[in-house]
Amino acid sequence: MTTQSDLSALHARLQGEGFAFLGAETMDGLLGDPRSLEDWQTFTESWNDLAPDAYLAAKGRKRRRRHATFTIDADGGITRNPQQPHVQTLQHNKLQGGIERWFVPIRPKITDGPSFGRILAFSHALFGSLAPRVAHWHVEVHQFRIEATIGEAGEPTPEGVHRDGVDYVLVLLIDRTNIESGITTIHGGSGNLLGSFTLTHPLDAALVDDAKVSHGVTAVTPFDPTKPAHRDVLVVTFKAAV
Repeated sequence: MTTQSDLSALHARLQGEGFAFLGAETMDGLLGDPRSLEDWQTFTESWNDLAPDAYLAAKGRKRRRRHATFTIDADGGITRNPQQPHVQTLQHNKLQGGIERWFVPIRPKITDGPSFGRILAFSHALFGSLAPRVAHWHVEVHQFRIEATIGEAGEPTPEGVHRDGVDYVLVLLIDRTNIESGITTIHGGSGNLLGSFTLTHPLDAALVDDAKVSHGVTAVTPFDPTKPAHRDVLVVTFKAAV
């Protein structure tokens, strides 16, 4: 499980650089081997049960997702909130900002399970250590599946390089099937490239201080155009509650 020294090292990286890429082996250790949990298979298979993103489809793009929000207290207490819309400003999302977007909720059997709980607990331990004076966090969780075909590339971030308008972000790769590209890029305040990496293996992760850096992901295409191709991620955002 996560130790104080592990959190301190990540704390320093996020404070200094504003982002960190963690490979699957490192994340597996930080999360305490989540793949050994009894519900891990159910957790990962739930990405086969996502709903089309109707807002994005209206703009000619394809994505599947589910969404849920939580309040996490400073002591780690987690409360799931009633379903509410996902809202971003036009400043942070020029493609879909300024509107309330309602998504199909993440199923309770997933959010109540140990795999999901362990990911939230790790996120709170890390992000809470970066802002110890925050008494309550507003946390949004998104399950995403980006699908790609030979005639239509999948767009993990159709809004382009952006900030999410939160404090901290965790992007955790769940599955990557028949997919190439999907390079994550990190940018400074003037748009300069600070780093790039590809989430390739399940549990590869990107951690972002959203106030310091912006991020984007290049389009994904299938290796074999005759077979299904998708990229599954869990995105967790933390924002200090007002």
